[in-house]
Amino acid sequence: MRSEARGRLVVISALGVVEILAWGSSFYLPAVLADPIAADTGWPLAWVVGGLSIGLLVAAIASPRVGIAIHRHGGRPVLASAALLLAAGHVVIGLAPSLPVFLAGWLLLGLGMGCGLYDPAFATLGRLYGAEARPAITTLTLWGGFASTVCWPLSAFLVEQVGWRHACLAYAGLHLAVTLPLVLGLIPKAPALSTEGGAGHGADVPLTVRERRAFLLMAGVLVLGGTVMTLVSVHLIALLQARGVALAAAVSYGALIGLAQVGARIVEMANKGRYHPLWTLTAAMSLIAVGLAILAAGIPAVGVALVLYGAGNGIYSIARGTVPLALFGPVRYPVFVGRLARPGLVAQALAPSLGAVALTYGGADAAYGLLLALTLVNLGLASALWGTRPHGAEGSGAVG
Repeated sequence: MRSEARGRLVVISALGVVEILAWGSSFYLPAVLADPIAADTGWPLAWVVGGLSIGLLVAAIASPRVGIAIHRHGGRPVLASAALLLAAGHVVIGLAPSLPVFLAGWLLLGLGMGCGLYDPAFATLGRLYGAEARPAITTLTLWGGFASTVCWPLSAFLVEQVGWRHACLAYAGLHLAVTLPLVLGLIPKAPALSTEGGAGHGADVPLTVRERRAFLLMAGVLVLGGTVMTLVSVHLIALLQARGVALAAAVSYGALIGLAQVGARIVEMANKGRYHPLWTLTAAMSLIAVGLAILAAGIPAVGVALVLYGAGNGIYSIARGTVPLALFGPVRYPVFVGRLARPGLVAQALAPSLGAVALTYGGADAAYGLLLALTLVNLGLASALWGTRPHGAEGSGAVG
């Protein structure tokens, strides 16, 4: 048992480093590199930042097929492909002579994101550990929570020392020298698919009535959750300044979100799966709703609001991986994760523009109202998911 636990720890730690580099070199990249790129090239900042939206849309298109590939072949070859695609994308971006070539690099990064962010990593763990994957998924999100903490300073250091182009080339090198060897060396091959149960376990089996309802509700949760998360990530500083918070204080307040995310994930780990994952999802939506309600009401408790929001967002990342495992079971888990990833990624791609429209035409009050409304609807969807649990999943830690 000890050797098995040690082996899982090695796998999760390797995946943790992979996730830090995957998120830090893609989703979190424009936060540091966008301004230097626009200043150096003269390309419109909106288009430079829009590369991320393009990448997310490409990832959304690819996600269902990624899920099927992991279901059939395991996550190791898919994650290895992610490392190669992310490296190739960074090479193209780092050498891009023009804006179209730069955006073409984001097409490659988008494919890499579709093969290498949380959803493929969750699916990989589900394929390896089946119904026992929940603790591994929870631990992996704790690693992933450090992506911006590690890569924002790293990106800033590289830009200052060697410029944005060589910073991209450095990330390409990291994926080839660190991510790829970790995947090939430490992520085991997935066990062969069981034939027990016949065609019912196939990737193309039709959904039951219960599964269809659960799928639609969970897809709605991911769409609204991804929209809220991205809106806050992109527009938080502007929203806080609209409430009279100075820029330096707004940045400091924003740092509380990351700390709260990690703290909440540690608490979730300490509970060791004693309760159904839907409790995690319901708690996440409740914390996010209370935090955003405080901000929307203008109550002078910004720090408390952001800690609540951050804690909710932290365990929401866990729930998006563990709830599908509980509702759909482990056998086709990679397939469902791949299908569910698409609407959430599309929402994340479109959310920055939605927030900009709300701020431009309705001001901060409209943006806060939008965030709160989306979260309250999401809380309702999360509550409705309780009625879709499979029979026999009444126990506190049941995974279906």
